[in-house]
Amino acid sequence: MQTVTKKELVDRIAEDTGIKRVVVKDVVQKLFDEIISELGNGNRLEFRDFGVFEPRERAARSAQNPKTLQRVDVPAKRTVKFKVGRLMKLKMQEALDAAQAPASDVSA
Repeated sequence: MQTVTKKELVDRIAEDTGIKRVVVKDVVQKLFDEIISELGNGNRLEFRDFGVFEPRERAARSAQNPKTLQRVDVPAKRTVKFKVGRLMKLKMQEALDAAQAPASDVSA
């Protein structure tokens, strides 16, 4: 598995669409900024076939430092839950199936 950066995605989109890289970068960054803003406002974002981003409240809890075994209070916080959409789920399953498929026997 490799890591793909925003720059690499912008480069691919620019090449595929013929739109200048600077314009694509601005649009992609604006999309990310809007997603962050909406989640910060407590709104749910739904992208059909891709997935759903939903803000969640995590309750305060007590945890334990595994090194010292000392109890630590963890404060409540807001986080984001992502639920995978239909198309992404299918693509992920296809990739898993392809990786697990036995190599075909070729006899010549």
